[in-house]
Amino acid sequence: MTDEQHICAEIVPIFNHLDRDSLVKISAVTHHERVKKGTLVMSPMDQKRLVILAKGSIKVYQLSTAGKEQLLRMMEPGDFEGEKLLFKTEDEPLYGEVLQDSTICTLSRSDFQQLLLAYPEISLKLLEATTDKMTRLEKQANLINIESVESRIVTYLLDLAKASGETEVMIPMKLKELATYIGTTPETLSRKLKQLESHALIERNGRKIAILDYENLEDFY
Repeated sequence: MTDEQHICAEIVPIFNHLDRDSLVKISAVTHHERVKKGTLVMSPMDQKRLVILAKGSIKVYQLSTAGKEQLLRMMEPGDFEGEKLLFKTEDEPLYGEVLQDSTICTLSRSDFQQLLLAYPEISLKLLEATTDKMTRLEKQANLINIESVESRIVTYLLDLAKASGETEVMIPMKLKELATYIGTTPETLSRKLKQLESHALIERNGRKIAILDYENLEDFY
């Protein structure tokens, strides 16, 4: 078994509290694969499985009735998705697209349920992780409900700054994905960021944003 296969169990919060022998047993039932950029690793038509990201990045999104993509979150190494599918029979309308060549690990529904029986403490960790996801989705829903696009952008940037404790933040996704995340278009997002720069509130270098005037930025919306 390769080191990469061990990585999946070791970096996921619902598993990494277990001892080494337990992690090895989890790795033994984990399917490891490398996937190319643009690959769909999750869709309503796929088999029910837990997808763990070991390396790379994945965007998780839904499609509206009009076929419009709504970004829900960006998966980073250690993140997982698909846990709801492991407990219910109906399909979850989620899609997961690989944004760069990545490494994922997957656990089938039956194997994951056996792990829960063998290690009951995983259930508590899973509940904690699911609650955290729900909190982030609620935050996104509140963000989209803000009427002004400027206010959505400012709120997002301030939240990043508060989370990091820094006035210089890195947007953890491409601007195209950020536009979808906050419910606007890439053109509008770019224009509004330039307006914030013109007011000397921020300075932008690609996805790196320096907040120059925190107080006035808070007052901006």
